[in-house]
Amino acid sequence: MEDTPDRRFFLQPTADPQRLYEALRAVCVEGCRQKDVADRFGYDYAAFRQQVTRFRARCAAGQPPPFSPHRPRSARRRRCGGGRSPPPSPTAAR
Repeated sequence: MEDTPDRRFFLQPTADPQRLYEALRAVCVEGCRQKDVADRFGYDYAAFRQQVTRFRARCAAGQPPPFSPHRPRSARRRRCGGGRSPPPSPTAAR
């Protein structure tokens, strides 16, 4: 297969979130060995094993992965009532 920019985009990602996504996908979907994937994407093997473990734990707990566009609001915002206070009701001033 020809080495084209669009092919390199997937095979040699440069952005960290995409690189992690592609590495985890290689392990979870393609069934590649973690050691091989760590080498291919430039991760330290022990650090990548931790990433795989964390990813699988988050998936098992029903939490979105760190690179998901649908991340929940932070715990601090939830704990503080979601940010801004609602506007006062018109009847509260009477």
